[in-house]
Amino acid sequence: MLRIVNRVLLGLVGLVLVVAGGSVLAVGLGVKPPSWWVYDGKHDVLLSDADRTRWRDEGWWWPVVIAVLAVLVLLTLWWLTALLRRHRLGEVLVDTGDGEGALLRGRAMEGVLAGEAGGLDGVERAEVRLTGRRSTPEARVRVLLEPHVDPGDALHRLTTEALAHARDSAGLAALPAEVRLRGVKHGTERVS
Repeated sequence: MLRIVNRVLLGLVGLVLVVAGGSVLAVGLGVKPPSWWVYDGKHDVLLSDADRTRWRDEGWWWPVVIAVLAVLVLLTLWWLTALLRRHRLGEVLVDTGDGEGALLRGRAMEGVLAGEAGGLDGVERAEVRLTGRRSTPEARVRVLLEPHVDPGDALHRLTTEALAHARDSAGLAALPAEVRLRGVKHGTERVS
């Protein structure tokens, strides 16, 4: 959801900047603007003296300007913190079967899942990152395979053993996973 909001906001800001900049550039280059356009010609200014000082003496003007700027600052700070926020899951809600629940640290589940995946035959190393919500986590698994391993078999063992154990242990209905397999690259060796 945040990714969609981020792209829509960036798209709108970009569109406004391109349209405004393009219109100023076009009029500045001598293109005759339509009658309803903001600028009249090459030597027109963005804000005249009358436009800039029009509302200065009104009692409501400065509180409105300050309120709008404060809202813009708060929205910008919210957007920045949303972008910089960790995308790693902090805790997983484990179904204990008694109607309650327990919280398991996300790093602990990542470590166990990476350890079990790394212990599979033909897997040299595995890295796991949990994302999503604490009641519906998702796993991102990166696996480094040894050269002799069939990737299909390794993926099958990973999903039926390590991911299935993690899903069942946490009492989750599902544990969707994105798995990236990569083979080990060994350097050439001289045989004599």
